[in-house]
Amino acid sequence: MSSKPPSKLGGHVDPNERFKHAIGGTLKAIAGHVELEVQFSSDRPMLVSGHARLPEPPRALTPEKAAVLRGQADSLALRVACHDPRVHAKHAPEGARARGVFDAVEQARVESIGSKRMVGLAGNVSAMLEDRYSKFVTGDSSRVEEAPLDHVLSLIVREKLTGTAVPESARHLVEQWRDWVEQTAGDSLDNLESDIQDQAKFARRLRRVLADLDVADDMGGEAEDSDENADDSDSGNNDDAENDTDSEDASGGEQQQEQEAELSADELEAGESESDEQQSQEMQDFDESDGDDSGESMSPKDYGRNEPDGRYQVYSTAFDEVVLAEDLCDTAELERLRGHLDKQLQNLHQVVARLANRLQRRLLAQQNRGWDFDLEEGMLDTARLTRVVTDPMRPLSFKWEQDTEFKDTVVTLLIDNSGSMRGRPISIAATCADILARTLERCNVKVEILGFTTKAWKGGQAREAWLKADKPANPGRLNDLRHIVYKSADSPWRRSRRNLGLMMREGLLKENIDGEALDWAHKRLLGRPEQRKILMMISDGAPVDDSTLSVNPGNYLEKHLREVIEEIETRSPVNLLAIGIGHDVTRYYKRALTIIDAEELGGAMTEKLAELFDDNATPAPERSQRRKLRRR
Repeated sequence: MSSKPPSKLGGHVDPNERFKHAIGGTLKAIAGHVELEVQFSSDRPMLVSGHARLPEPPRALTPEKAAVLRGQADSLALRVACHDPRVHAKHAPEGARARGVFDAVEQARVESIGSKRMVGLAGNVSAMLEDRYSKFVTGDSSRVEEAPLDHVLSLIVREKLTGTAVPESARHLVEQWRDWVEQTAGDSLDNLESDIQDQAKFARRLRRVLADLDVADDMGGEAEDSDENADDSDSGNNDDAENDTDSEDASGGEQQQEQEAELSADELEAGESESDEQQSQEMQDFDESDGDDSGESMSPKDYGRNEPDGRYQVYSTAFDEVVLAEDLCDTAELERLRGHLDKQLQNLHQVVARLANRLQRRLLAQQNRGWDFDLEEGMLDTARLTRVVTDPMRPLSFKWEQDTEFKDTVVTLLIDNSGSMRGRPISIAATCADILARTLERCNVKVEILGFTTKAWKGGQAREAWLKADKPANPGRLNDLRHIVYKSADSPWRRSRRNLGLMMREGLLKENIDGEALDWAHKRLLGRPEQRKILMMISDGAPVDDSTLSVNPGNYLEKHLREVIEEIETRSPVNLLAIGIGHDVTRYYKRALTIIDAEELGGAMTEKLAELFDDNATPAPERSQRRKLRRR
């Protein structure tokens, strides 16, 4: 829902509408961006491409909850006003752990700028952080490599920049690591405050902090020694930021804006990409939960341990599985989960059904286009028999149906089953897939619905095997894949309908290794006999697997995804397209669409499929053997 003037209900102004209108106006004012579109939905906060999304306020809005929501809005606004994604990209390290810390501290910097100027804003941000860390799940860890440094360092930096104490709910987390951080990088941290207004200088000083903390082993980006001499060229960006200029607006639509927007959202909901039901030691490390980190690759093929250095490899495939949905859950449970899915999305079901019917009409229109009349052969044209009665010398008239060569088609919907999709996004994805499968089946288009996740959080049996083998270097992918077949292409919709309820099951959604999932779905399509093959990826983030990224280069999974995509787009007969939910998939795919709200998914899926079918419609070959009737 967009921020607009409050509506009246029964002659009275709805308090929640008035509150949302006030928050939207304040957000635009702080951001210095009057064209920014502010929306409210049940999804997590997000900032992307001229849109800001905030959670819908609860009906019973307490002062505490109102302060949290204001804090989330203020955080997004300061991101627009005080942050330049181009400068951030230039200085950001490449390693996953270093990048996560760097991103978190940059967010602390922009929030600190606003907090130092406005007391009310400082209170809102403090309420937001208190609420965030009251939900943050972590355990005590004695190992430095397991410290949630992104959270710890961002809170310590905020304390130094603003003088505001660490939130009570995060105090134990920070105190556990404060002495080590202060002893290791205290001098570098003390120097950050002098450059709070200059993003480039602050970033270079922050890189020195990361080096002191020994998380800069894969820094990449700008060289350390250029820090004092090269700062004039981009030091002006935060003078603009200080005056709330539109540096973010000027770079709208660029790759890094989306990347940084994703970060902002994940920071506002720290730990939300992890599953609530995971309360074991698997949940202790949140270092790379942002989903901005990446991967290495090769073209789609069978992966194994003996790949040459620099190529994507897998430590062990022994524990991976490709499983049918019905094998993960008994029939009664699937029926219950399917009923829960249907109840959740009754209103959306009607909207998507209307869109699907529109798609069906377009597809059927392509398959039948009319008739050719006055032919010498074909079907007898009974409408013209009266001419024979009135003129017996006239020959009989025949007709033949015109049609378009509508290729035999199969569509695969590959759905991200990672933890960050939990809640409404995965419910909507399941419903849209279900309705589209039914619709396309009516049009004689076969549909396959697949999902991908991992069997465990932060490494499963593959990681255990690696630990027992004394941690050999560069192990490659270090988790157990779980690829799920919800509906095979040859299975009718009515038999597979209940399987989609499995996506609602607690504990199913974990981490996402997109490159191998895409390669798997692509190989399945290549084995199909249909003439036209379409593969649609639906995802809400970059590939993330903490176990793999903790022992490999930070761009390991993303690089692999890019190479798989390039292989498919340049060498495969498969038509590949992607839809990103709050995530800029146009960074990876040539044919892609990014949506802000999961509610838009049904329309996006039907529209992109319709476009693809229109692009591939080809005229039927001329039937030269059918001759026009020669008139006497």
